[in-house]
Amino acid sequence: MLRQLLSPPLLSGLDVGTKAFTKNRSDMEEHLTVLGELLDEADAGGGPDSMARLRSRDKMPIRERIACVLDPDSPFLEISPLAGYESSYTVGGGFVVGIGVIAGVECVICGNDPTVLGGAMTPYMAKKWMRAIEIARHNRMPYVSFVESAGADLRVQTGGGSNKRRVKVDHFAESGRFFYEMTELSKLAIPSVCVVFGSSTAGGAYQPGMSDYTIFIKERSKVFLAGPPLVKMATGEDANDETLGGGKLHAEKSGLADYLAEDEMDALRMCREVVSHLDWRKAGPDRSYETSEPVHDVEGLMGIVSKDLKQPVDVKEIIARVVDGSRFEEFKPRYGPTMICGFATIHGYPVGILGNNGVIHPGAAEKAAHFIQLCNRQDTPLIFLQNITGFMVGSDSEEAGIIKKGSQMINAVSNSTVPHLTVIIGASYGAGTYGMSGRAYGNRFTFLWPMAKIAVMGPKQIAGVMSLVRRGQAARKGLQFDEEADAEIVRQVEAAQEKGSLALEATGAVSDDGIIDPRDTRTVLGLCLSVVRTAPMEGAEKYGVFRL
Repeated sequence: MLRQLLSPPLLSGLDVGTKAFTKNRSDMEEHLTVLGELLDEADAGGGPDSMARLRSRDKMPIRERIACVLDPDSPFLEISPLAGYESSYTVGGGFVVGIGVIAGVECVICGNDPTVLGGAMTPYMAKKWMRAIEIARHNRMPYVSFVESAGADLRVQTGGGSNKRRVKVDHFAESGRFFYEMTELSKLAIPSVCVVFGSSTAGGAYQPGMSDYTIFIKERSKVFLAGPPLVKMATGEDANDETLGGGKLHAEKSGLADYLAEDEMDALRMCREVVSHLDWRKAGPDRSYETSEPVHDVEGLMGIVSKDLKQPVDVKEIIARVVDGSRFEEFKPRYGPTMICGFATIHGYPVGILGNNGVIHPGAAEKAAHFIQLCNRQDTPLIFLQNITGFMVGSDSEEAGIIKKGSQMINAVSNSTVPHLTVIIGASYGAGTYGMSGRAYGNRFTFLWPMAKIAVMGPKQIAGVMSLVRRGQAARKGLQFDEEADAEIVRQVEAAQEKGSLALEATGAVSDDGIIDPRDTRTVLGLCLSVVRTAPMEGAEKYGVFRL
């Protein structure tokens, strides 16, 4: 029987009629418009000519293939859709990764975009591919790949002008690691299903070779370690695509193909049938609480955060618009008030939430460590809502033990065994990023709001610190300090650091799982909470909770 939290709904003091809210909402809508345009660009793949050429061959674009394999009216949570932003590569990196439902089973689904460099492995595709395997492994989810690849992009270095990100990558070493990771899935009894839609050469050929189930398409799938030109050069043999590695050959002679489909839709039907016979079950607990919409309007999330991240944000206003019934049982509400901790449910799944209402003081760090231990004792996943400039500095904080208590918090985060989901709603600076379970801390998913910023510290602080260092160096050398030149350096550093800290820069480098519309936060977290329960909980610590 489903239960309900007994805590009352959070009250809201948000005034949507203020000039500040209106300005914040306008800024957020502007950011979302830019995001929408970039998502359209990613969806367009290699452009209209490439798309027209693909369709002229009776082939579907990658996202249509995915849409056709999913259960009707089921969601698809795409991961890192804007990879490669501001690089010389197509937005999206020529590869799609996401989580969707096939035959009632939540699966990791990934696939090459054949309209982008023939589906070749770009550096951004490599990062997304590794992330896809990581999600499948950590969450114990079937792994479904749609392969149509020309192999590795053999161009060692790419990039254009000064505003283009240059990338150097060792495809050979990285490819080998991918295949190792794919075989690891099989060892962990996580099934992998590969559908080959076209030519899959060299490294692309090993993807079906390393999969548990393979589906080929008659007169479409072409799988070989070396194509006809290379075979001719290496051995002198004259061969065509079909006789060298066509679907019929692999289904009837080599045995690489387990199923041979008539066309793309037939292959997708077979894929659904294969997933259906896996009899896949979640190893973790199902939802145990009733679900209900938040009491407060989700549209309020559009105007909570200012583009000027120095403006304070009450994280409880966000929690009230994300959790079931806006019900939130706050833990230690009078102690360490700049860290908000408490229990709630999202789409019926119990969660522990940690959110920032300012810098992390010693007491706040101590409270967070205690709360994390409690959630681990009862196998409750943790959600971190980051808006943090770091741990408090200064004489008073040092005397109060900020290093010791901050280390306790980071220790608790590092050794926590329950799933962590992180949403960066505003600033994510310095060691505060680590304390609030940043990407480096093995959290299951990390998402950003559009105006979020990630950096070692704020742009003004970085530029100011560097200016003080230059001033000190000049004083030690007995030199006159050039105020005008320093002011120009400060301006340039601030501008560079500001640009580098933007959410789009971070997501373009695949340092997170994507930027989301604030209004979708509840839905995205609900999907992820369902996903993390596919794997069993790892078990809590073998000692009691410390009152730190």
